[in-house]
Amino acid sequence: MFIATVVVSILVAAFLCVSAFLKITRNPQIVTSMSAAGVPDSWLNPLAAVLVAGAAGLVAGLWWAPIGVAAAAGLVLYFAGAVGVHVKSKDWQNIAVPTVVLVLAGVALALRVASM
Repeated sequence: MFIATVVVSILVAAFLCVSAFLKITRNPQIVTSMSAAGVPDSWLNPLAAVLVAGAAGLVAGLWWAPIGVAAAAGLVLYFAGAVGVHVKSKDWQNIAVPTVVLVLAGVALALRVASM
């Protein structure tokens, strides 16, 4: 079970780092997606910081489980909020990615709890 935890945590952390980088560098596709969801440009850096913290927590959680559980739970809340924002703004075109990451964060949480 721990091997699955490691694999999922590392993959999710890598995705989060890429996503944070794209937000910080104001990638046009990300800016367009966020604008369509009604997220102001001024929120991109703080949201990127949350993603980096979540990635760091997932990786650190491989050594100390409570951090991994807290990070995964926080990411579930973050991406549930992201999906909610896309639903509220009826931005169906950009809802797939946060939904998939929400599921992956939930899997990371379940695996981290199960392998404690």
